[in-house]
Amino acid sequence: MLRVPPFAAYPELRMRRLRRDGYVRRLVRECRLLPEDLIQPLFIREGGGREAIPAMPGVERIGIDELAAEAARLLALRIPAVALFPVIAREKKDATAAEAWNPRGLVPRALRVLKECCPGLGAITDVALDPYTSHGQDGLVGERGEVLNDETVAALVRQALCHADAGADMVAPSDMMDGRIGAIRQALERRGHAHTCILSYAAKYASGLYGPFRQAVGSAAALGGGDKRGYQMDPANGAEAMREIALDLGEGADIVLVKPGLPYLDIVRRAKERFGVPVFVYLVSGEYSMIRAAADRGWLDEKAVVLELLSCCKRAGADAVLSYHAGQAAQWLQEGDGAPAAR
Repeated sequence: MLRVPPFAAYPELRMRRLRRDGYVRRLVRECRLLPEDLIQPLFIREGGGREAIPAMPGVERIGIDELAAEAARLLALRIPAVALFPVIAREKKDATAAEAWNPRGLVPRALRVLKECCPGLGAITDVALDPYTSHGQDGLVGERGEVLNDETVAALVRQALCHADAGADMVAPSDMMDGRIGAIRQALERRGHAHTCILSYAAKYASGLYGPFRQAVGSAAALGGGDKRGYQMDPANGAEAMREIALDLGEGADIVLVKPGLPYLDIVRRAKERFGVPVFVYLVSGEYSMIRAAADRGWLDEKAVVLELLSCCKRAGADAVLSYHAGQAAQWLQEGDGAPAAR
């Protein structure tokens, strides 16, 4: 049994010596937040220009014509990757989600723009059917109203292949269907996409923090009074997340993701310690909107809080953070030393 060595007592040991000056705080900082740790989610839409999202102040849906400029801006800030989330026109949605694998659809066209304008920027695509279904669920629905697992997996494979064919560097299944990682990995290998990474939403919880996102992509109205507790995880469970992560890694996932972020940093830590693989975390729309709402009312310092929360994700063991604040945070980091503001 290891024994903790005795420490000197006050006044010989003064912990504040390592906090007094900025230079020493920087020298002894245990984890460092960099722009390279951040991934910017982008909502893309048909048509041109930009459209504000009322539930997410400061975040916009951007048209394909704006995508190249936005990608170049983020790359200049040293953001290494973006995650694309499509806003699909209502008339293109149906019960089969067939638009999800249309090679001339919104996501494939956006991928081609990204690869042409910013080939050094990683392109991550969401693999899930909820933006494309008329009922707002992440999968195909049977006659009795249940979300069908195996039929949905077959559709997700078609969607992932469509994205990989169009140039996606990483496909990110976020649906939480059983067995979808193995099926997608095998299909990618057969199609010649051996280098396409799979970022698995391995521990995605049935959270109340997704509301602004569903408004942003237009799935909230379709979902109506429905919920996704039949396939997303119960927020009370932690051991179950470890099983989900182990299964996805065994099926060929390259990276696992925990979603939402701050209430689930214990899951991030457990995953990192148990599996030792790349672990990402997603600070979701509700987390973003709460911060913005408080900042807009003068209740908190947005910069200080955002950098603090992102640093906490790193401290918990996250290798990268998906955040709607990513671009702004990268700019703040380049202006300062990367530490949360002192009070």
